[in-house]
Amino acid sequence: MPILNRKQRVSDEIPTASMADIAFLLLVFFLTTTVFNEEKGLPIVLPEQSEEQDVSAKNLIFFIVRPDGSVVVKRGESEQEQVVQYRQVEIILRQELAQNSNLIAAVKTDPNAAYRHMVNVLDEVKKAGAERISLQILEE
Repeated sequence: MPILNRKQRVSDEIPTASMADIAFLLLVFFLTTTVFNEEKGLPIVLPEQSEEQDVSAKNLIFFIVRPDGSVVVKRGESEQEQVVQYRQVEIILRQELAQNSNLIAAVKTDPNAAYRHMVNVLDEVKKAGAERISLQILEE
């Protein structure tokens, strides 16, 4: 009897036996090759220990950031307030620092103010050359 060769049937299905392995390998590949962006934040050196120190009112100047972006300038001992735009902060602070090198610039920000307004004022304070800066939230 002659041997008849039967044709093998070609399957019309996609093999799914190793699909989970392939998905797992792709997942591991993408997890290991993804680079996450680091948030840069503000380059400020904070003290290691926090101590409360008494500061003379004559050594303080307050920059109060309002929600609309304007800045209220208030000298420590004086009750007078001056409303300025943030671009004027550098000029005012340079004049004050020339008179008093121990001056501390206290930036108080209204909780409803946009973050960029506080950053603008902080940039102007840094441009003025202030080395003593206090960041605070404005309390009512």
